[in-house]
Amino acid sequence: MHRLSRILTLFTLLLPFSTFAWTGADTESLLKKMEAAYGGVRDYQTDLEVRARRRDGSFTTKRILYTFKKPHWIRLDFESPHPGMILVYPDAKGKAVVRPSGWAQFFKLRLAPDSFLLKVSAGQRIDQTDLGLLIRNISDSLTDRRHGQVEVAEDKGHIRIRVLADNHFRDGVATLYRFVIDRKLWLPVMAEESTPDGVLERRVNFRNLRINIGVPDSFFRLNGG
Repeated sequence: MHRLSRILTLFTLLLPFSTFAWTGADTESLLKKMEAAYGGVRDYQTDLEVRARRRDGSFTTKRILYTFKKPHWIRLDFESPHPGMILVYPDAKGKAVVRPSGWAQFFKLRLAPDSFLLKVSAGQRIDQTDLGLLIRNISDSLTDRRHGQVEVAEDKGHIRIRVLADNHFRDGVATLYRFVIDRKLWLPVMAEESTPDGVLERRVNFRNLRINIGVPDSFFRLNGG
């Protein structure tokens, strides 16, 4: 009887989460929903958490308040590992403006978006971090740049996708991607990159994603520009 109870409990836990065969029609429907959802976005803000593997196999974690406003304004307020540092992109000349924290906050650095100092990950620039680009990259991963089958599971709140595809930013590199799509917002809230044999390289979580909160243009200027 006790064994039966454990089996029933396990079955109950698994019941809300189902896997199923993923078809081209399913892919097209999902992509259209995400594109339509993003089409209605004017601005958004999220608590960004990025966990990335170092060369020695250890992991580093960055926590950033990330704000985006169409067509291309970006602001990063760092919580760790550089609390108080702020980055905004672009300024009037297309540069990224960085204001350090602490005593150095009176100085501002102006860097080209492809500067190695602004490298987000291998091959990815600071101006390649918004959800709109991520949705386009997910589309590529599920269609023209896919290798093999798409694995999909869903529960009441999310669609979870696993697919081997060409890397979004590194030519000639195959990457095992996992994407989590929020079924209420129809926007991605997690993207994970691993090697083809499953070794985690990077995980990006978009926590507490807030849409159309009315971010003013002035928020993307530091002390007047």
